[in-house]
Amino acid sequence: MTDTKQFRVLVIDDDKAMRQSLVELLEVAGWQSVAISRATAAIDRMADFQPDVILSDVRMPGMSGLDLLASLNKNTAAPLVLISAHGDIPMAVKAIQDGAYSFVEKPYEPRRLLTILRHAAEQHRMRQVNTRLKARLYKLSGLDRVLLGQTEQVVHLRQDILDLADTGITVLIEGETGTGKELVARALHDLGTDPGAPFLALNCAALSAETFEAEMFGLAGGPDGRLLAASGGTLFLDEICSCPIAVQAKLLRVLEDKQIFPVNAQLPVPVDFRVISATNENLELAMQENRMRQDLLFRLNTMMLTLPTLRERRDDLVLLATQFLEEFARIYEVAVPDINQDDLAALLAHDWPGNVRELRGVCERRVLSARRGGGTMTQAIRADQHLDNVPDTLREAVAAFERELIGKAITAHEGRMEAAAEALGIGRRTLNEKIVKLGLDKDALL
Repeated sequence: MTDTKQFRVLVIDDDKAMRQSLVELLEVAGWQSVAISRATAAIDRMADFQPDVILSDVRMPGMSGLDLLASLNKNTAAPLVLISAHGDIPMAVKAIQDGAYSFVEKPYEPRRLLTILRHAAEQHRMRQVNTRLKARLYKLSGLDRVLLGQTEQVVHLRQDILDLADTGITVLIEGETGTGKELVARALHDLGTDPGAPFLALNCAALSAETFEAEMFGLAGGPDGRLLAASGGTLFLDEICSCPIAVQAKLLRVLEDKQIFPVNAQLPVPVDFRVISATNENLELAMQENRMRQDLLFRLNTMMLTLPTLRERRDDLVLLATQFLEEFARIYEVAVPDINQDDLAALLAHDWPGNVRELRGVCERRVLSARRGGGTMTQAIRADQHLDNVPDTLREAVAAFERELIGKAITAHEGRMEAAAEALGIGRRTLNEKIVKLGLDKDALL
């Protein structure tokens, strides 16, 4: 049984005899108690006494128990148990809906009242421990530095990470290139129950159906595969929509069965890891184009985190730029460049298609220029603008090349598809399929 001597209760009742009766019951049960006659004095007493639970009458002069309930901060205050000789079911239901822990009618049954108070106090203590632990982990992990920012989206994202980190739940992270998806995945792992466990990051675009089993499952009697080495930790599947369909089927089987068959093995080997995945693509479109298995997606998206673009958090631009400039100034051993009005205007005018990753690169170039005795933020941004239209992945680069080549062939042959297909060295049916897949508008080309 829990030792209730550690628990403190604040009793509020305008009836002196009732206050004395409650205090005597609580002291016999081993509680520390303070009793007051007015709810208006409760806030000051709570600050001094720091109760684990508040037991308050409902009808009192001045401030009622319901008024007190409405005034409490539900996230930090001790739970409130209401007690009344004038209670009715609608009032009790309303009070609990508004945040009261419980409602007890007078005359009360002592054992039941003590049980309710103990459970409320235990819950409050547990919440305090969790809050302190999260604060300590937040400080130790440097989550505020990894995901720097003051905008509402980033503040909520940091809180979501803290809330999800120790649950072990499967998480899918959505966000444009450069928004920090792997940073978030690593934060979820580092703040989890076992940060020392393995963290295996797989770039799904680089996986091959032909070599997947040997590399990931291993060989019977040979070295362990990478998935077995990651067992007990976190498996991070980056660019999940770029994963070959054949590999998606193999991954799904592993996630469902929680076991792998090393090549040439007779028996399966159990594996267990938390799965975090990430994508910069539209999931619905990927499923429509048969590049993403729906059943695998349902395994991966138990919880989803969407990372904001830098365009959506422009209020963080100066804060992030200042942090990156200071970081690179330390690395290159130079004075931190100031951000003047022209620099600020350049930062705010740019669209930041590469998001935080692009900003980091711009700040590094600015510091390197300062090291040589010159440079501006405008020049640092311009140095990267010639790369704005370069695709981020091989798949995107191939698609862009095919789109341009097919468009030129259709234009050159004035829309004659047979001639265009022959010039491209592909069949007419293949050409039609590519036009649909690449989203080409034939009429617009002519």
